[in-house]
Amino acid sequence: MSRAARPITCSSEDREKLKQLAASRTESRQLVERARIVLGCLDGKRVQAVADECDTRPNTVIKWRQRFVHNGLAGLEDAPRPGAKPVYGAEFRNRVLALLEQPPPPGQATWDGPAVAAELNGSVHAVWRVLRHEGVCLQRQRSWCVSTDKEFAAKAADVIGLYLNPPANAVVISVDEKPSIQALERATGYVETDNGKIVRGFKSTYKRHGTLNLFAALQVATGEIKTATTTLKRREEFLRFMDQIVAEAPEGREIHAILDNYCTHKKCDAWLARHPNVHFHFTPTSASWLNQVEIWFGIMSRKVLRGANFKNVTELRQAIEAFIAAYNPNAKPFKWRKREVKGSQLHNTIVNLRN
Repeated sequence: MSRAARPITCSSEDREKLKQLAASRTESRQLVERARIVLGCLDGKRVQAVADECDTRPNTVIKWRQRFVHNGLAGLEDAPRPGAKPVYGAEFRNRVLALLEQPPPPGQATWDGPAVAAELNGSVHAVWRVLRHEGVCLQRQRSWCVSTDKEFAAKAADVIGLYLNPPANAVVISVDEKPSIQALERATGYVETDNGKIVRGFKSTYKRHGTLNLFAALQVATGEIKTATTTLKRREEFLRFMDQIVAEAPEGREIHAILDNYCTHKKCDAWLARHPNVHFHFTPTSASWLNQVEIWFGIMSRKVLRGANFKNVTELRQAIEAFIAAYNPNAKPFKWRKREVKGSQLHNTIVNLRN
């Protein structure tokens, strides 16, 4: 019987990192295998058992076990090997990152791989290797919106307070409109691409058959949606929709409506005076993402409008109404959260982020 290897240990942070490496789909195959080997050893398994699980030899298990014991996570990396000095090493990597901070070449709005390679008189494949290793995606873009509202904190706290701790015996609704939804007629179906994939396709040309506007009120506590379609989106249509909401609300309960700062939602003092049980709460400027009904509009757009074919506005209205009829019986409240945006300020340059 083989002897049991001496137990090894590591910190909880290193174990978590090993788990991430073992489950990674982007790291090299060798590094993933080494992480799995070390995890097996940390669990107290015999060398032969770990070798069988990782489909490797016992000597390989012993090698990486010892490397981890002596050097920790750094021991799982390849050791320096003799041979010619690499052409594209750390100095080339630093030159690539530094160049990305400079203005792009004439005629280009941004840098791309071939432009960087031409400027550095190097291989475009070496440039791409550096970019992949550093996690720099020159073609991918992210946008962000920073509210300049001086009362942002107070307004945001008011809205979020309605989500987290609504007033007793009150109905909280999130209200907005989706304007100018087009009834587009175009051929749609499935097509086969050059690589044999079957995808959803639609004809590039289409006919327009008019538009309609969709007013929607999302009940925050239940996720149920109430809507109205109109040909116009003036203040009159908005208040007529609110009359419908008030009429259908339980008698004697306050209604708190969360709205953005669109002009049709403002200057409604006369209407509010006639409905003292209704209270409007406005999101901060440039922060309509605080309004939960925007989430529902996104769901509806993906399921009803994207790639659809409508011969007239009536068909468009019927499709929206059919979706709502199917959505409400299974509606659930949204678990709203604000995603943290990292590196969203322009002064966070590539060199600062990568070093």
